Amino acid sequence: MFTASPRLSRRALLTAVPGLALLSACDSLPGSGPSSSEIAAAARPTRQGGTRFALVDVDPAIVSAMEGWSAASLQGSFGQQVPASSQLIGVGDYIQVVIWEASAGGLFSAPVSDRIGAGSRSAIIPEQVVGPDGAVTVPYAGRVRVLGRSPQQVEAAIVQALSGKAIEPQALVTITKNVANTVTVIGEVTNGARVPLTTRGDRLLDVIATAGGTKAAAHETFVTLVRDGRSVRIPMQAILSDPKENVFVRAGDVVSVARDPQTFTAAGATGANAVVPFDAIGITLDQAIARAGGLNDNRADPSGVFIVRFERPEDYDQLELPRPQPGAMGKVPVIYRVNMRDPNGFFLARRFPVRNKDIVFVSNAPAMDIQKVMTILLPFLGVGATAATVGVATTR
Repeated sequence: MFTASPRLSRRALLTAVPGLALLSACDSLPGSGPSSSEIAAAARPTRQGGTRFALVDVDPAIVSAMEGWSAASLQGSFGQQVPASSQLIGVGDYIQVVIWEASAGGLFSAPVSDRIGAGSRSAIIPEQVVGPDGAVTVPYAGRVRVLGRSPQQVEAAIVQALSGKAIEPQALVTITKNVANTVTVIGEVTNGARVPLTTRGDRLLDVIATAGGTKAAAHETFVTLVRDGRSVRIPMQAILSDPKENVFVRAGDVVSVARDPQTFTAAGATGANAVVPFDAIGITLDQAIARAGGLNDNRADPSGVFIVRFERPEDYDQLELPRPQPGAMGKVPVIYRVNMRDPNGFFLARRFPVRNKDIVFVSNAPAMDIQKVMTILLPFLGVGATAATVGVATTR
């Protein structure tokens, strides 16, 4: 039986004190982000009664509400349409008029010059642009209104104006340069241009193809259709996968094609912390976790899988949950929590949509803090044990 010297005990105590101080300061331990308990604590109401963000536990009701959120749709926004039966003449169009008479010697026909030739029975009126007044000039008929009329209607108006003046006149009206019946295609296309519409009717992909097609790949391309002051933006993949979204375009439409790579940020206890791209048509949480390398088996807390995003107020209100304090750009800051320790969490993750610029964060397991503390304390405990061993040896 022996007793350690007071000097040895004091030395071992001084050696262990820094380690004990580190143990008490767990909040200063290194980490990749907040723990599940810290996120839950930050979501509690403040002294003023509000919350900085909403912490929403994902369950079947939440996912079902999200699935009911209306996705952007061209057909749903502009309705089922059919191509116009005929094109109407507009300001800026160029038209040409040809007039025939039943016999020679009239207003628009040359007289018979000999017994063999019958003489010309037609006249071509030079090409004209439709002016701001919406009319063109026809000799002996004056200004004939053409704005908003089809070529066939203009032909009838010219014949009526020449009746009694020409010999049984007939008219042919041709649109030589179509300006009013065009669609403007801009953005990430090979040749942005005004694309003239055909009488058979043109769909969205038709005018994009006429402009040379898209420069970017379809999985990162979005198409915006602007019509009557309203714009709808959908992924190119949605148009390719659903023929109903390939709607007919109308005169005056603007089609904008943009390359917009979609990404989410994987952080915390995932296989890889990185900005991860995904297709424009969308991705679900289980696919996002897989692309991030899955959950880190040595660090991850499966019950602490979080998705951070800003929601539109009209969408968030459908969850029937209290609103937190307003966030950036008037949107609602939300952190969704999915418990992957529960087997039902896998089915929820299969339905939960991940959106552009989301943060998918996986918190560390609580045992990781203990492991970190022990890693820090072990060198100090080792020094103390060595000192005690040396002390025992010297007392013998």
